[in-house]
Amino acid sequence: MKSSPLKVTKQKLSSTAAKSKAERDLAFAKSPARRAKKAENQRKHRANPGMKGKDYDHKTSRFKSVKANRGNDGKGTKIEGKQKYTVQWAKKES
Repeated sequence: MKSSPLKVTKQKLSSTAAKSKAERDLAFAKSPARRAKKAENQRKHRANPGMKGKDYDHKTSRFKSVKANRGNDGKGTKIEGKQKYTVQWAKKES
């Protein structure tokens, strides 16, 4: 497999900016919607072990390549900010 000619470099941030970004990123990763998506993704991958290397797209409810999922099928990610995603929320057991 050929490597990309583009080199990914780490963001150059001051220590305070890096700390703030880490806090924001963690808060986003722990949001209820994000946790539900992560849990659903894990369930789908356990049920479909042949889909290793693919990402589950919550908008179309299908597995697709990482490239297609991150790039919104060539449309970019700026237009999908307010989309409604299909996430099967886990039912709380009493």
